[in-house]
Amino acid sequence: EAVRIPDTFDYDSIKQLRTEARQKLARLRPTTVGQASRVSGITPADIAVLMFYLS
Repeated sequence: EAVRIPDTFDYDSIKQLRTEARQKLARLRPTTVGQASRVSGITPADIAVLMFYLS
């Protein structure tokens, strides 16, 4: 929830994210995983992939 996402994080480089998720996250630029998880259309699987790349 409170895990921070760097400002320069490149969502497009994560091919395991669905295209919709990559586009929405790149456009909205959430600052934490919690914010990302509340974006409409972002699935728990997308968040799991994001967490893997942030760890």
